[in-house]
Amino acid sequence: MKNTSKKKNKEHKNKKKKKSNNNNNNNNNMKHEKIYKLLRFEELPEYMKENEFILDHYRAEWPIKQAVGSIFSWHNETVNVWTHLLGFFLFLALTLVHLRDVPQVANLLDHFSWYIPSNAVENSSYNQGKLFYVTSSLVQQNPMHTTTTTATTTKTQRWPFFIFLTGSMFCLLSSSACHLFSCHSRRLNLFLIRFDYAGIAVMIVTSFFPPIYYIFQCDTHWQLLYLSSISLLGLLTVANLFSPHLSTPKFRSYRASLFAAMAFSGIIPAIHAAVVNWNEPKRNITLAYELAMALFYVVGTLFYVSRVPERWKPGLFDVVGQSHQIFHVFVIAGALAHYAAALVFLEYRDAVGCFHDQR
Repeated sequence: MKNTSKKKNKEHKNKKKKKSNNNNNNNNNMKHEKIYKLLRFEELPEYMKENEFILDHYRAEWPIKQAVGSIFSWHNETVNVWTHLLGFFLFLALTLVHLRDVPQVANLLDHFSWYIPSNAVENSSYNQGKLFYVTSSLVQQNPMHTTTTTATTTKTQRWPFFIFLTGSMFCLLSSSACHLFSCHSRRLNLFLIRFDYAGIAVMIVTSFFPPIYYIFQCDTHWQLLYLSSISLLGLLTVANLFSPHLSTPKFRSYRASLFAAMAFSGIIPAIHAAVVNWNEPKRNITLAYELAMALFYVVGTLFYVSRVPERWKPGLFDVVGQSHQIFHVFVIAGALAHYAAALVFLEYRDAVGCFHDQR
């Protein structure tokens, strides 16, 4: 009886001890599971105080896991993340559509014709290409469809067009990554901001490739001069922007002026192209698209620099409607306008080829 009683007492003590240990473990887990709350501007570490007109809904010093999860929650970077992330997927879709024009990819797709009808892919590519034409007469006058004799039976090179699409995707994705993960730490914040600036520079440089390559395809010395110049200017801009001192908020206007200088360096080749192609029927439509692109970028930059509308009513636009979000929308609009112009350049060069007895 005594042994049985001792055994029961021992089991009872063990159960109490086990229960106590479990409670301690749960308490420890509760202590380690930190709740990450959104902060106000004055609560931020100094390196995150960039826009004093955005007063609330900040994330600061968040682990990567929590930062990833915040993509589906509301804070003052949610719209910034999603505007350019959706833009990235849009340009990825456009890239996949136009890859059909690459012979190697077309041959690969032909092997899957039992699964994806080739006429469906062709119709998709054709309809996507016509998406940005403003009148049906332009399609009817397109030499690609009406001209039976061309200077060459070989399609022109596609790589400048895909360089532009790749540069746009890189810019949009780096921007989304910056806005999503810059809340992690000072070190990652500084790196991602520089990475974001590099993405803008890459997008500007790669935007020059389709118009300059296709317009001056028959004048390779001008083609080489202009493409080399903008590429060099882009490298110098990126090197400049990777300076820690120039990445600080007070140099916002300086950074914007660098990007503007890169963009407006295209005025010289644009005037040159307009002069040598003055009698071309596609001149007006391409100029309209490129002017629309320039207008979108300039207006977006003005919002970025001026911090309007949050400057007028601090706190009202913390989550939706702030200047940086508007800037993102104008960037995508400008890229789409340039995409439309690049389609015209590409189809025109496919149709007429390169007459070496021209200027």
